[in-house]
Amino acid sequence: MKKLSDYFRDFLEYLDVEKGLSLKTQETYSRLLEKFFDFLKQKNLENIKPSQLTEKEIFEYRIFLSRKLNQKKQNLKKTTQNLYLIVLRNFLKFLVEKGIETFPPEKVKLIKIKEGEKMVKFLTLEQVKKILEAPDTSNIVGLRDRAILEVLFSTGLRVGELVNLNVTDVKIDKKTKDLEIVVVGKGKRLRPVYLSQRAVKWLREYLEKRNDKEKALFISYRGRKKEDRRLSIRSVENIVKKYAILAGLPFFVVPHTLRHSFATDLLSKGVDLREIQEFLGHKNISTTQIYAHLTSKKLREIHKKFHGFKK
Repeated sequence: MKKLSDYFRDFLEYLDVEKGLSLKTQETYSRLLEKFFDFLKQKNLENIKPSQLTEKEIFEYRIFLSRKLNQKKQNLKKTTQNLYLIVLRNFLKFLVEKGIETFPPEKVKLIKIKEGEKMVKFLTLEQVKKILEAPDTSNIVGLRDRAILEVLFSTGLRVGELVNLNVTDVKIDKKTKDLEIVVVGKGKRLRPVYLSQRAVKWLREYLEKRNDKEKALFISYRGRKKEDRRLSIRSVENIVKKYAILAGLPFFVVPHTLRHSFATDLLSKGVDLREIQEFLGHKNISTTQIYAHLTSKKLREIHKKFHGFKK
């Protein structure tokens, strides 16, 4: 029988061909799973076979993750440790699906996280307003950045979905004249997303200023003109970080913070979690459940305000 690491490449091909995951997601899975094989090497277990994997190795791997430091020389957050464990669990599920005897994936237990640690970071509408208005829109770069920020908040797009957009993906509704964007989400699933009037305004202004023939919706204006000027994920992350600092926001803001802000704003206005699931492109409602604590808080406030006797 082949050793465990021999199935690594097969697993990545499985994610690509059978699961249809994006290249970025495949790279993330690869990076996280490599850590498990690094751990095996440190334990002189690089030749271990799938059937030889036991609870002992899984437990020691959890200890290994708990002691691992990030780039800031800090211990990994429990949520980050769980990402490594989830990828390992998916790898073992793949082996089981292919009829290969190994450690049961359901026995890879995740680290319990306290309720307070699960809460997502999001911006208030006042903070969103500050970051949206931070770019200098007197030039094409500022217009592009304003359009990016507006689209992220208006649609709740993942940053990977945003950078993959082309100009031709922006459609005009013949009846309402509203703009609609069709995106390719995780698992190559198509879904329409809708733009607010503000987002439409800034996206139109940005596109009207464009005098190039690039197919990408958001392009770079730095350095020499390249064949492909499409913005990268890292570039958009840096754009969001730049304007969060200019807006004086109180914590580290990334594109996903705007996605969280989009979801929590809808939830606060009474939109059902199932509908938010559709907007976000989550395959399973369990992924959308991270916003459930906001539902509980809102219900608690409603109950306190309207139910029972005042005195």
